[in-house]
Amino acid sequence: MRPSTPFAEVFLSTSKTSELVVDNIAAGRLRKIGPSLYTSNLVDAPEAIIRRNLWQVVSLYCPGALVTDRTGIEAKPAADGSVFVVADRVRDVNLPGLKIRPRNGPGPTEADNLFMGGLHMACPARLLLDNMKPSRSRSGVSRTLNRVEMETYLDRLAIQRGEDGLNRVRDEARRVAPLLGLDEEMKKLDRLVGALLGSRPGVEMTALAAVARGAGRPYDPMRMEIFEALRTELASQPPIIRRAPTLVRQGDDNLAFFEAYFSNFIEGTEFRVEEAADIVFNGVIPVDRPQDAHDVLGTFRIVSDRREMCTLPKTVEEFISMLERRHAVIMEQRPDKKPGKFKDKPNRVGQREFVAPNMVLGTLEKGFEIYRTMTGAFERATFMMYLVSEVHPFIDGNGRVARIMMNAELVADDEERILVPIVYRSNYLSALRALSNNRHATPLVRMFDFAQRYALSIPWNSFAQASHVLTGTNAFMNPDEADEIGVRLRLPTAELLQEAEDAFRGCPGRC
Repeated sequence: MRPSTPFAEVFLSTSKTSELVVDNIAAGRLRKIGPSLYTSNLVDAPEAIIRRNLWQVVSLYCPGALVTDRTGIEAKPAADGSVFVVADRVRDVNLPGLKIRPRNGPGPTEADNLFMGGLHMACPARLLLDNMKPSRSRSGVSRTLNRVEMETYLDRLAIQRGEDGLNRVRDEARRVAPLLGLDEEMKKLDRLVGALLGSRPGVEMTALAAVARGAGRPYDPMRMEIFEALRTELASQPPIIRRAPTLVRQGDDNLAFFEAYFSNFIEGTEFRVEEAADIVFNGVIPVDRPQDAHDVLGTFRIVSDRREMCTLPKTVEEFISMLERRHAVIMEQRPDKKPGKFKDKPNRVGQREFVAPNMVLGTLEKGFEIYRTMTGAFERATFMMYLVSEVHPFIDGNGRVARIMMNAELVADDEERILVPIVYRSNYLSALRALSNNRHATPLVRMFDFAQRYALSIPWNSFAQASHVLTGTNAFMNPDEADEIGVRLRLPTAELLQEAEDAFRGCPGRC
């Protein structure tokens, strides 16, 4: 428990307080953790105390300072603990885990923002100009971003604000540059932004994302980091190979039916199994739901076509064409969803926004480069599904297309498909979120591993037997209701399989 003192957790001693500070140190109520810097916390490490009070500590040594240069961009100390500010002070302050590195320069202007602890944060335009100044790494990291870092940051601004937003920041930089004496820096910035946006040919770019944007193929670098996390996870796992059993023709159709049925159901296109079977096998289209019926039928037509499902993309051009063609088949009866056309407006689920329309093509291309490095069918299938799902290239139908692309990888290698039954929807979505939000790829791999094991356990040759086993393993349960009572998808027992065989032995057709 911290002793009671009249001081804050961190403070600077002054001539007025020095005698009281000495008395409290002698009484064991204070300790020194930096030049004239004291704390009433006698328990935590000095580094932890300073980190917790970071901006207050900076303000104590440099009151009213302007946070800028590298620190303004990164909004945190550099890797070596450096924090860069414009202040009246000229000497560095070395503290446990923190190095305050002030410099002279114009102080805060009305365009700069009030920050924590009475400090100011340079406005976006000034941050760009300040970081165009050359600097060297003498006793730690360089004060300003290097060329690659600057190009990467400008590309990130273009992603966050759009290219029009980046242009507006550049326009603001033009306005403030003369006031700050940064005209030469403005010229450099103008050339760099122009090259990034493709209006300044001849300016060589270095950062990969900036090169791609300048060439008219911008991609989402944050998504590429997530794709790399998934690739690493898949590479670390033992190979997963489950050969698909040989089915009679009706068994192939039954498996394809339930793949299409489940894939549409988890996207909100809900029919009873009997209704969906009538649509697919008997051509019965509900008069009140023709578009929903076609979604199921279109999906079935693709996944039941073995030649189509054995066709894999060898080039990025084939990949893009395949996505567009398969999407067009599924969404044929929904012209408002622009079948076979990539989105022209952003799309999102809840608060999560997918890849911006102008970066769809570039991100798919870069993701395909990673896909090309993979060998195992399960590995490729998992990556392909996530790539398409995370980019979300179409207005609607992305999940269905992603799962088709996934299973095509498996069918082409004669391995068992992956099915996501209705009750398994929550597991599926949770695994996707774990990777998308936290870069945790293990749940996705485990989820698909179980889903494939499950598909392999179902007796697909008989529609009636398959339906009985799917029911007995909770496949058709509403996921919310199942969660409430603790019911999960489970592998069928030998008893359940025997029960299905006994009950429907010799059953003709799809009785």
